[in-house]
Amino acid sequence: MSRRTVTAVALALVSALLLTGCGEDEPPEGPVGPPSTRGETVAPASGSPFWVDPESDAARQVRQYEAQGRTEDARILKRIADRPVADWPAGDDPVPEISRAVRGAAAENRTAVFVAYNIPHRDCGMYSAGGSHDAQAYRTWIDSFASALGDSSAIVVLEPDAVPHIVDGCTPAQYHDERYRLLAEAIDRFKRQPRTRVYLDAGNPAWIDDPRKLAEPMRRAGVARADGFALNVSNFETNDTVRAFGARLSELLGGTHFAVDTSRNGDGPLPGGRAEAWCNPPGRALGVPPTDRTGDELVDAYLWIKRPGDSDGQCRGGPAAGTWWPDYALGLARRAKG
Repeated sequence: MSRRTVTAVALALVSALLLTGCGEDEPPEGPVGPPSTRGETVAPASGSPFWVDPESDAARQVRQYEAQGRTEDARILKRIADRPVADWPAGDDPVPEISRAVRGAAAENRTAVFVAYNIPHRDCGMYSAGGSHDAQAYRTWIDSFASALGDSSAIVVLEPDAVPHIVDGCTPAQYHDERYRLLAEAIDRFKRQPRTRVYLDAGNPAWIDDPRKLAEPMRRAGVARADGFALNVSNFETNDTVRAFGARLSELLGGTHFAVDTSRNGDGPLPGGRAEAWCNPPGRALGVPPTDRTGDELVDAYLWIKRPGDSDGQCRGGPAAGTWWPDYALGLARRAKG
């Protein structure tokens, strides 16, 4: 998921402070990551190389709480508002949203994190149904997205669920070949940008539990030309579980690196295997704050890919998928260990 002029010692000290209090999910001491993920930008003084959006839903909510005199709630919600989360550009024209983010990130010498989520037949018509209406519209959208990134430092997590929905059969078979082509083309298009890294989504170990089922589909989707794959997007599996799964999939793919979504996995998944455990489960917590100091040579970054506080869908009283839900956000932040 680009970095540094502060000295290595200073960065290590600041990163250690950032991760203090993360409990069992705190990443161990270790190397910063592979050489391919270093040296592209100057690391900001906060210790995280990723951009924090000052106009995020969480940041606006903090200001609203402060205006209402809810100072304690505002303080707690800053655990989200003050940390970098991915931007999910929506609509037919992603350019204005992307341009705003890359300008903000460039001004602070940081890396902006994005999710490209617009594949045709998205989410099999379920809570997050939508996407481009056909293949050509998707190609146009991806080209606009990539062009807007320019030569900025960026990470793109490509199409959550798209490959796993092929593997589990949710996406009808007549769309499989087209989807593989579109994903591979999207990777190639993003990699034309000189400082953009791309991670193709591979689901999570509670969904496709055997990485052998994913290996060939990931290859067909072009993962070899990406910077790696992404795991646990919008899910709750623990870091230990995800790292072990990722290591097995990486081996099948020839040592490919990966990134992990830690946005809501601080207390792991909802126990008991209840229905729709992935959809706005109660009692969950923020996980390890975003960092490229993972202590695992295969894990390039822990990222908050799912925006903590955005609903998973209209389940358990939640609003539409992707809609800011302040009460849920506040619960995640209250239960965070850091």
